[in-house]
Amino acid sequence: MRSAERTEQHGGSVILYDPGLADAVDERWFDRLHWDGAAAAPGYAGGRGATLFIHCGAHDCVLRHYHRGGRIASVASDGFFWLGEPRTRSFREWRLLARMTAAGLPVPRPFAARYVRRGLVYRADLMTVLIPEIAPLSTVLGRGGAGADLWERVGACIARFHAAGFCHADLTAHNLQVSSAGEVFLLDFDRGSERDARGSWCAGNLARLRRSLAKISGEGDYHFDEGQWAALMRGYAPAVSR
Repeated sequence: MRSAERTEQHGGSVILYDPGLADAVDERWFDRLHWDGAAAAPGYAGGRGATLFIHCGAHDCVLRHYHRGGRIASVASDGFFWLGEPRTRSFREWRLLARMTAAGLPVPRPFAARYVRRGLVYRADLMTVLIPEIAPLSTVLGRGGAGADLWERVGACIARFHAAGFCHADLTAHNLQVSSAGEVFLLDFDRGSERDARGSWCAGNLARLRRSLAKISGEGDYHFDEGQWAALMRGYAPAVSR
């Protein structure tokens, strides 16, 4: 199902949303104070305190505020240089998610996105439909709940994105999420992109994930070994070659 889109201005906000999910939007939806008492996601989910679980209209949603990383974050934690509306972080990710949703890939459905511009700087937020009962792969690993079959499903999931030409900018064991039924999803496509399918970037994506797994293993949450990676690649190889 492809997400339709509509863009409206509400006060100081420009909001992009799916009219199939909401008849209208409200600028207050993006105000953290409007959701006083809403549960916050863990620190790895878009920055500590940056992500809230909310109920908006008829839908359970995830609200994420965009923050900068690296050294510049100490100077401008959530301000981005204005390069035009199509290049805002929130609108780019919303539209990328819409294309992946249309392709049937396991991602959250985009609900609404907004930016607030002040001169040469803007701030941004994104709302997606909550995928129920999922946990980061890193959490599942820490619980000791990853057998060879799950590793193969993780590999097959990544391969679907690679075969379709969708590149995740930071493929880690936190952004890969597993449902209670064992389905694998991929979240947080900020700075994600579309590229030539099966390009050299695919190997870079996999190398980033392997570093993530090794780091978690080094922190003592679980033990990463070559057998797990071999199982992941067994799931990856057939799916990416289709």
